[in-house]
Amino acid sequence: MEKQTTQSLKKKFYAAIAGTIVVALCCFTPVLVILLAAIGLSSFTPYLDYVLLPALAVLIILTIYSYKEWKKTQSQG
Repeated sequence: MEKQTTQSLKKKFYAAIAGTIVVALCCFTPVLVILLAAIGLSSFTPYLDYVLLPALAVLIILTIYSYKEWKKTQSQG
């Protein structure tokens, strides 16, 4: 059972890293702006900072937390 928990925490950590990378790409590159313009929703671009920057902060915190939990289970086993 402990092996399954370690693998589960490892998957959560990798998912948090992936989410952080995606949000960081949307924050620091015009990927999301180009995508919104392509589908005709460019009027939402002024509000992206209000959503993406807090999401980036939350995902960074989640990544750090999941890394600590994963390492804690590895050191116990």
